[in-house]
Amino acid sequence: MNFEISHRTTYRYSAPVSQSHHVLHLTPRSHYRQTVSRHSLIIDPAPASKAEMIDDFGNPVSLIAIEQDHRELLIHSRAQVEVFAPAPIDTHRTASWNDVAAQLRANLGPETFEAIQYSCPSRFIRPSRDIHKFARSSFVEGRPMLEAVQDLTARINRDFKYESGATDAATSVEEVLRIRRGVCQDFAHLEIACLRTMGLAARYVSGYLLTYPPAGQPKLVGADASHAWISVWSPEIGWVDFDPTNNMIPGEEHIAIAFGRDFQDVSPVSGVLLGGGEHEVEVAVDVNPVNGWANIQPR
Repeated sequence: MNFEISHRTTYRYSAPVSQSHHVLHLTPRSHYRQTVSRHSLIIDPAPASKAEMIDDFGNPVSLIAIEQDHRELLIHSRAQVEVFAPAPIDTHRTASWNDVAAQLRANLGPETFEAIQYSCPSRFIRPSRDIHKFARSSFVEGRPMLEAVQDLTARINRDFKYESGATDAATSVEEVLRIRRGVCQDFAHLEIACLRTMGLAARYVSGYLLTYPPAGQPKLVGADASHAWISVWSPEIGWVDFDPTNNMIPGEEHIAIAFGRDFQDVSPVSGVLLGGGEHEVEVAVDVNPVNGWANIQPR
């Protein structure tokens, strides 16, 4: 499926910002089932310098510096991306999670080299005794790994309530486990913490999800949002995505932007600034099929 994506971020400051430096993870990442046809960034005020690079996780990154006074910053990312559905996976016919965890511990072969960095604690993901206890009921001894991950994904979807405002960027995984509420970022962090505490490798995926307008109504401009899900490493298949917010294996309606250990690695806009006082941020995202909505059937 081919998509047009628009992601506008506007910062408004109560006092002038005299200088700012930002790291942008806004360029969609090409991978084995996703092709980026084009991407552009409009930044106002125009940066004094702009550089493109690939970060330690293989994601495209833009580095910008703004060196003029401003009370408002606009960053508008636009892209065209084609996404292909994954091949069908029989989750019941994969290696046991015990064997996969043992392979990661032993670092057997070059294929585990990349995966190992996603099996360790990170800033937002600290496995604990309570998280291990929650995860353990899905990971009975000898169970096929992807079957266990699928069960864990379904449990998070069933037992946790999606509720905007119940958490913020500083909410810990243990707090999410306690209150049983949150948003897609929280559920992704929780599932990754569960998998890492079982000795498995799991990474955070930031991106977008195609959403559908109400029946008989036009889609509102700017009404979409960023999304997050997880990817777990399997020795037979490689990286396999799971979406705990929607209890599904992501298909061609999930568009990936970046992969990391947690949200901190792939934050869409981060950086430092001089001045600015208080600030407000407004984000407007649009994801639309290139060929229109006529032939698109809601899930």
